[in-house]
Amino acid sequence: MIKIRRFEEPDWIIVWAIIEKVFRSGETYPFSPDITENDAHKVWIEVPTATFVAIDSNNEIVGTYYIKPNQPTLGAHVCNCGYIVAEKAQRKGIASAMCQHSQKEALSLGFKSMQYNLVVSTNETAIRLWKKHGFEIIGTLPKAFNHKSLGFVDAFVMYKWKRYRIPANNPKGVEYE
Repeated sequence: MIKIRRFEEPDWIIVWAIIEKVFRSGETYPFSPDITENDAHKVWIEVPTATFVAIDSNNEIVGTYYIKPNQPTLGAHVCNCGYIVAEKAQRKGIASAMCQHSQKEALSLGFKSMQYNLVVSTNETAIRLWKKHGFEIIGTLPKAFNHKSLGFVDAFVMYKWKRYRIPANNPKGVEYE
C-alpha cells in the first residue's frame, strides 16, 4: 500500500537522494546534471505550489512529485507536475499512484488541465503511463532534449483537460471523472 502526503522539510535528505540520481543521469529531466542541492531544493520544493512524497508499506519514501502552475496568470489554470520514483521502487505502480493523486490534487487546487512540457521521447515507460492516465501527445519538439548519452532527441508535450462533476447527492463534494 502506498501512502502519499505533503512533503515536510525533514523529508528532504531522502527526496534529494531520489531526485539527485535522476538529475545527474541527464536522461529525463532538463536540469543540469551538475545541479547543486540548493538549486534542486528550489526547483523541486520552493517554486512549486506543493510537493508530495510517496511512502511504501515499510514507511520509506520511495517517490516524489511536485505540482505548480505551468504559466503565470492567464495560463495559470494549467498545471505542470514532475514525478520521480526511487530506482529500487520502480515498476511497482508508484508513478501511477502519484499521477492519480496529482490529478485529484490539481482539482482541489483549482487547475483545469495538466500539461507535461518536455517528455523525452526515449522515456517510453513514462509515455505509456501518461497515455494510460488519459494524456495525449499534442506536440513533438524536434531534438528539444540534449540526452546525456544519445545527444539531441525529440520531446513531447503531453496534455489532459480535466472534466469536473458536482454530484447531485453531495453538493459540497466534487468528483474527478
